[in-house]
Amino acid sequence: MTSRRLALLGLAAATLAAMPLATLAQGYPDKPLRIMVGASPGGGTDILARLLAEKFAADFKQSVVVENRPGASNTIAAEVTARAAADGTTLLLATNTGQAIAPHLLKLKFDPLKDLQPVGLVAVMPNVLVVPATSPYKTVKDLVGAMGSGDLKYASSGIGSTQHIAGEAFALATNGKATHVPYKGSSQAHVDVISGEVTMMFDSTSSAMGQIRAGKFRPLAVTAERRAAELPDVPTLAEQGIRNADVQTWYGLYVTAGTPKASVDKLVAELGRVLKLPDVQARIKGLGGEVGTISLEQFSEMNRSEFDRYGKLVRDANIKAEGS
Repeated sequence: MTSRRLALLGLAAATLAAMPLATLAQGYPDKPLRIMVGASPGGGTDILARLLAEKFAADFKQSVVVENRPGASNTIAAEVTARAAADGTTLLLATNTGQAIAPHLLKLKFDPLKDLQPVGLVAVMPNVLVVPATSPYKTVKDLVGAMGSGDLKYASSGIGSTQHIAGEAFALATNGKATHVPYKGSSQAHVDVISGEVTMMFDSTSSAMGQIRAGKFRPLAVTAERRAAELPDVPTLAEQGIRNADVQTWYGLYVTAGTPKASVDKLVAELGRVLKLPDVQARIKGLGGEVGTISLEQFSEMNRSEFDRYGKLVRDANIKAEGS
């Protein structure tokens, strides 16, 4: 090889090395994407992830696959994302379960605040207290009256999930007792709720609405400041005299920390565009939720403040992971 050609190759390599990450990321995404989900198929997180995947695939002209990695309070999927290449091809649709609660209960091998880059808030869903349609409990008052026996069980999608926290907050607020039965996802818990194996469940409206509409769940209350638009006849806990038990589920999109800013900016813009689509808004509202409308800066601040808020709640209520 001639010295001139070597010099040209060296110049090209030097130019590429000096090129800013923003320039290198202009072609993003140039390969398939995956959205990690820390819950089983069929639950609220999975439903929203597949909705985003469909829209992203059409706009980015790339395949977008949803990968379910349930378990460990949604943190398995989060760890996969945290350890992935920082090229923007591995996304995470997370909830406050994995981002704000589990880190205070489990020993994680990653830092959710440092190793995951927020992209945007997707939706906020109230949790709804449900019992089987065949349950003898018709109202929250009926349920509270039976909790003194200590024989009742409540299901959740996992230790440290918002459903778990909601159940503990409810027990504290009512001075009642109920045994926590964790599952690897809402859809698995639904089977035992419907059969009556467990007494009740606090579930996000996004995953519970299907069973409510099918007549398999009886909703008794929503854990929010106001009634859910899709459940106008279901009162809030506060309306029924129970305070300090409002726990909602929020869903946020994240990418591996260190992903080039230009790629993150593209994701932020794409998520914002998708969340304004009428069919997407109708789908989220149909799940009983509210569409995320805050900026990236506001969501980043929320990500930190929610981490701190739930940490205090876990400590104040002395909530611990089973076996700890």
